[in-house]
Amino acid sequence: MSDLQPRLYLFSPLLEAPEAFAGRLGEACHAGDVAAVLLRLAPADERTLVKTIKALAPVAQERGAAVLVEIAGELDAALVAARGGADGVHCAQPADLRGLRERLRDGRMLGAGQLRTKHDAMTAGEAGVDYVMFGEPRPDGYVPPLDQTAERAEWWAEIFEPPCVAYAEDLEAVRVLSRTGAEFVAIGDLVWAHPDGPGEAVRLAGRVLADAAEERAE
Repeated sequence: MSDLQPRLYLFSPLLEAPEAFAGRLGEACHAGDVAAVLLRLAPADERTLVKTIKALAPVAQERGAAVLVEIAGELDAALVAARGGADGVHCAQPADLRGLRERLRDGRMLGAGQLRTKHDAMTAGEAGVDYVMFGEPRPDGYVPPLDQTAERAEWWAEIFEPPCVAYAEDLEAVRVLSRTGAEFVAIGDLVWAHPDGPGEAVRLAGRVLADAAEERAE
């Protein structure tokens, strides 16, 4: 298990009005150490999606965060990501991972989510993904129990080389998941629904991670 402090991975809401999201994204990315941002894009035509990525990706990239996109529908996610200037693709369909890995030959990253079993995670690893994510909300809104996410993240971090992302619903989950060895802790609604704004949520989450790292070092 790594003793390094995990970094934050921002998990966007489903973006149906991306123009209104740019300011909130910028506030979040300026507030702390954000390693990566996942832009979850609502179904649209290719031109609209590319335009959306071009508008939002630089907001995070200028702060040093990698930008990945999750694209619903039948469009070529690898092509859309490349044309929009994203750093990679997040895939929530395990069956599509090998095809995407073949398509992402230009150095862009591939992440795997919606891994409901350990077998799914190992299959994703065999497909050559750059990270696996555990615990994120499912399309119907269901979020796996925290103890399950923590167990999966700790299992993966102890055995496998590709990095692990563990999704936290709240600050207590950030604290728990920071102890698993996961390289990244993802936060979503915790940021975008925070009453004091996304920047304050990122600052609080970063403080929890730093405090947990200090406790481990003692």
